[in-house]
Amino acid sequence: MQNIILSKSNKYIKGTVNLTGSKSECNRALIIEALSNGKVKVDNVSDSADSVLLAGILRKNQEVLADGSAHGPSSIDHGLQTVDIGPAGTAMRFLTAYYAIQDYEVILTGSQRMKERPIGVLVDALRQLGAHIGFEEQDGYPPIKLKGGFEQLSRQISIKGNISSQYITALLLIAARLPLGLELHIEGELTSRPYVEMTLAMLQTAGIQHSWTDNVITIVNQDFATTSLYIEPDWSAASYWYAIAALADEAEIFLTGLTAYSLQGDSVITEIMANFGITSQFKDGGVHLLKEAKPLSRKIFDMKECPDLAQTVIVVCAALGHEATFTGLETLKIKETDRVLALQTELAKMGVKLSEKGQVYKLDCSEKFIPERMFINTYHDHRMAMAFAPLALVVPQLEFENGPVVDKSYPAFWDDLEKQGFVVEAVEG
Repeated sequence: MQNIILSKSNKYIKGTVNLTGSKSECNRALIIEALSNGKVKVDNVSDSADSVLLAGILRKNQEVLADGSAHGPSSIDHGLQTVDIGPAGTAMRFLTAYYAIQDYEVILTGSQRMKERPIGVLVDALRQLGAHIGFEEQDGYPPIKLKGGFEQLSRQISIKGNISSQYITALLLIAARLPLGLELHIEGELTSRPYVEMTLAMLQTAGIQHSWTDNVITIVNQDFATTSLYIEPDWSAASYWYAIAALADEAEIFLTGLTAYSLQGDSVITEIMANFGITSQFKDGGVHLLKEAKPLSRKIFDMKECPDLAQTVIVVCAALGHEATFTGLETLKIKETDRVLALQTELAKMGVKLSEKGQVYKLDCSEKFIPERMFINTYHDHRMAMAFAPLALVVPQLEFENGPVVDKSYPAFWDDLEKQGFVVEAVEG
């Protein structure tokens, strides 16, 4: 396994960064493209490992379908008996819904961690609609077998809103292809609402209309329009550069391609980091980040709408010794790793405690210290690596276990850091 040793000789940064396309947008767009029967095309496809994997699976699927159409149904299931999505959680949720309405059998599996991430809520909803899905090993968890022969039994289903917005998105993506359409009732409070809004906005661009009244989203059976979906640069990736700016003494960073009006909920990083003295000026085809002296006073951060930013913001607060309180972290425990436990373990290496009481999390920096060297376990989680990387402006030397883990969403991350004056050394772990 290749580790990364990261350091920076000074706390100044000035430069331009070209970010990859948004993984969140891209994975939605790829499913929409596949469901549109060629009407929708995707531009600026993300080079994240998850998106590349999903695109490859769907491309192969379309080739097999085309082969089956030309040569008869006997070839429909050729090469599709098992689909392994590795650690790609979004792909697992989206493909579960996608394959549920296809006419062939597929076993959908993934990495060992993926087999520990629940999918029962989505499977139950799809079964209510008429899908034939079975669990191959443990009830409620991948791998799953999707048996084809979908016949819609109902158009109305209910799903809890506080578990994962990806379940809701998976259902909305296939809704227009359901013969009876879909009336989706969201029970309780909706977590990560911006991600659901992103899905609906992208569907609308692709010609799919919806209504959203109170807690009910309705999409009738309808055709996709002939159009293209442009994938914006990734605001989640941008968040790490905001964190770097926050921990620098002086920072001027230009992130290309980002706009003030984004479908991505993580664009809220501009507002969050304004508390840390980072101004965002949109011009010249991107956003200019500038570090300004500003006292940090905000004490409470609600991450419910943007859980993928939680690690980044928590690490910045810990590095600055800012004893903030965080809410909205519930979904972090079922991500690539238990991100709450991972944060607690790694922050303890610099004397910072992240305590949990109910659904409230507090940073205690009273025993914080800056070690000369710090080893960061990544737990096979790309965001653990990238959220802790800005600490190189504070800790003289960092070593990251499994450096290539960042390929999942931001393959050029270490290269981009090197271009901006960080020293990046790959070593055998």
